[in-house]
Amino acid sequence: MPARLSATRTRTALRTSARTSADLLLILLMVTAGLWLLGRMWPVVWPLVVALFLTTLTWPMARFLRRHGWAPALAASVVTVVSLVIAAGVVALIAVPVTSQSGELVDGVIAGIKHLREWAAGPPLNIDDTEITKALDSAVDRLQNSMGATVSAVVTGVGTVINGVVTAVLAVFLMFFFLKDGPRFLPWLTRQLPGRLAVHVPTVAERGWDTLGAFIRSQALVGLIDAVLIGLGLWILDVPLVLPLSVLTFVSAFVPVIGALFAGFVAVLIALVSNGPTDALIVLAIIVGVQQLEGNVFQPMIQSRGLGLHAAVILLAVTLGGSLAGIVGSLLAVPASALIAVVWNYIREQLGEPEEGPAASGATVADPTAS
Repeated sequence: MPARLSATRTRTALRTSARTSADLLLILLMVTAGLWLLGRMWPVVWPLVVALFLTTLTWPMARFLRRHGWAPALAASVVTVVSLVIAAGVVALIAVPVTSQSGELVDGVIAGIKHLREWAAGPPLNIDDTEITKALDSAVDRLQNSMGATVSAVVTGVGTVINGVVTAVLAVFLMFFFLKDGPRFLPWLTRQLPGRLAVHVPTVAERGWDTLGAFIRSQALVGLIDAVLIGLGLWILDVPLVLPLSVLTFVSAFVPVIGALFAGFVAVLIALVSNGPTDALIVLAIIVGVQQLEGNVFQPMIQSRGLGLHAAVILLAVTLGGSLAGIVGSLLAVPASALIAVVWNYIREQLGEPEEGPAASGATVADPTAS
């Protein structure tokens, strides 16, 4: 005979479920309001984010100079000027040729997609699904139209150019102040916050800064190694557009999982169209080999501690960020997820019950014996 439901336990369960649902709705409302406020403040937030990324890359040099007796303002000024000179050199030596060859790169990707479609239509696959063909045609047309719209926007979009320049200038000035006054931020924040917040907030901020710096610097170095190795392989095989593909590989390294797949797909397509299937397979083998070296050798050696995120979480975060904010969302998805993980782990540490170690349990047993 089945057991009867307890009215008291049922009411308690319903009340607990209602309170939990209300708490979740309140948290969701706060997150929605925060995202809306972030969107409204984006013209200010975006230069701040760029400045933080630049500061994580340049802080080791500034810290080295400060430890050797340089004044904070002088060290920050030298690092900022050197960074600007390096950036100008990169624009002059790489960005200009890449921009001039970007049209050929897009045309090569489109030709590669058409080549794959023609190959799939023949034996042994014999795929003749009209819906797939229409989808591929639509994708090719959309890519071509988007490129035309992008070119026209670059030519006529004076406002976009001005916004980009303003963002870059603000980011550089903010980077200078972060390099100059960054070490004084946490003590200042501790003095401003009341009670236990004066301990918790600076601790979380310090952990978040360490995590963000480890991610940015490691991804930049790993991306540079990937770009050099893959670019060297493409150059040996005489694949065209080596420089744009190498730059694409470096930039894609900041979008884990999806970035490597996208850059590798483009490189294989270019090799397939220009050099044929044999070289395309060789390029694919080179990319797979470099990715294996990255995951098993470069990443563990360069990044002393990981982000603590599962690959599935990274994939979902990049997908969600891309759907919400495009390329910018994809770039910021993993750092944002890592910072959320830092906050969550700290909350778990504070709310978790302290575990009794062997020494504590041994002392408890020893006291009665001694008495």
